[in-house]
Amino acid sequence: MARKQFFSGVQPSGHLTLGNYLGAVRRWADEDQDRADALFCVVDLHALTVEHDPARVRRLSRQAATLLLASGLDPQRCTVFVQSHVDEHVRLSYLMECTASDGELRRMRRYEERTAGSRARAGEVRLSLLTCPALMAADVLAYGTDEVPVREGQAQQLELTRELAVRFNRRYGPTFVVPKATRPRVAWRVRDLQKPASEMGASQAGAAGSIFLLDEAETVRRKVLRAVTDGRPDVAYDRVERPGVANLLDVLAACSGGEPEALAGAYDACGALKEDAADAVVELLRPVRERHAELAADPGYVDAVLRAGAVRARELARPRVDAAYRAVGLLPAV
Repeated sequence: MARKQFFSGVQPSGHLTLGNYLGAVRRWADEDQDRADALFCVVDLHALTVEHDPARVRRLSRQAATLLLASGLDPQRCTVFVQSHVDEHVRLSYLMECTASDGELRRMRRYEERTAGSRARAGEVRLSLLTCPALMAADVLAYGTDEVPVREGQAQQLELTRELAVRFNRRYGPTFVVPKATRPRVAWRVRDLQKPASEMGASQAGAAGSIFLLDEAETVRRKVLRAVTDGRPDVAYDRVERPGVANLLDVLAACSGGEPEALAGAYDACGALKEDAADAVVELLRPVRERHAELAADPGYVDAVLRAGAVRARELARPRVDAAYRAVGLLPAV
């Protein structure tokens, strides 16, 4: 049976966090790179949809690529590359814009959220934020992706991608694989340590509640020990009523391999829980930080991996994108 095509990516709009690692990157390294023809991409073009510092985007793109390798992605077993290094993403994105409707893109949750306030009225929302879902669809469809891992809040984007693939195929002939959503076997939801109602974010603005993969051990420990709980003396796993305590139990369980409900019974107070969670996170991230330091000291190796990854990605994407161009009536390049 043919191996399935798998694509996923990280956006270099901020520093990768413990939430990114536990929710996706660790699974990519442990499972996904071996069970599929897997491509892992730093989706740097998506970071341009908002105001940004060019030097910071470059720096975070390299950091993200290096962290993917440090987390266990093996270029001998999968393809690691940068989105902007493969022109087929942008080529196909325009065809997806020509396939999607204005209403579909305006209904996307991210666009609605960003255009609801005063910033939109001040003209600060970029057109690329509206068209970004077309690029996201192109990222997936260019490679004949069979499976897309879908976390909480991502279902709308995949449904649009599927609809665009079906619509294109219906109008112009069979061209794209219609991808299916897959639910991660274990989907750890790591929340902000200071605002446990929110996901752990990549922005420095929320640094006190976010554990970044490159945080020093003492910084990690301090953030966990200062995590918000509810002031009650006991420990119980209840995401609704006690989100702060539940978040610490989720973190400890994800790091140790246990079950949060079972772990709750081992603690009489939150202080001990925080100590153990801090120790677990420090030990989990230690090899990632150490390997990142080794790779960062050898930028030539990282460049070579990304170069080879881009070549492989182009080889996979170009035939399908060329076929899509022919299907819509564009003359082939001479």
